[in-house]
Amino acid sequence: MRLVRFDRVQRAVHWASAGIFAVLVLTGLPLYFPAVERIVGRHVLIATIHVWAGIAWPVPVVVSLVGPWGARMRRDVRRFNRWTRGELEWLWRLGAADLEKGKFNPGQKLNAVFVGGAIAVFLATGVVMEWFGAFPVSWRTGATFVHEVLAYLIVAVVIGHVLVALTHRDALRSMVRGWVTVNWAQRHAPRWAREELRAERTEASGAPVPRGAGSIDD
Repeated sequence: MRLVRFDRVQRAVHWASAGIFAVLVLTGLPLYFPAVERIVGRHVLIATIHVWAGIAWPVPVVVSLVGPWGARMRRDVRRFNRWTRGELEWLWRLGAADLEKGKFNPGQKLNAVFVGGAIAVFLATGVVMEWFGAFPVSWRTGATFVHEVLAYLIVAVVIGHVLVALTHRDALRSMVRGWVTVNWAQRHAPRWAREELRAERTEASGAPVPRGAGSIDD
């Protein structure tokens, strides 16, 4: 038996965001490393692509949240904003604490929060760096520093994310095909598995209730 973990909207957002991130990294390399720029050339074109890719980066997420098609995405965002004492202890002890996990473990939640915040900071600092004439020198200096340091951090985080995903094939498959088996969910995300199975039983009884209503990884 299978459970839908990510619908088409969520998967499209994930891969669109990943594609834009790849463009940002590839165009950022020649902008920050002169040796790479000498090989690539076309500084103005590369810089233009980098700027507009940065502006486009939050668009898939925003579009996924604003319409009826984004119900599952909105529920997952609420999950990222809800933290139990057990989840905080799990983080503090680097996963050594016992925890009955919801749809996302605390590390995944923290990663999502960091990436979401990083996108907002990249956009803000990028605007200051590109349209610098409207801002004081101190803002431009600070924006450049933050932009560069955050770029190194997020590349490290994304590399770690990819390596972990490659070692968890079932979770990776759910971001490609959308589903996981019930057995996997009960082992790795038991609270979420109960929530989904309860919702399916409710719908089968003829009294449909939106998944997660009132019980988003409680």
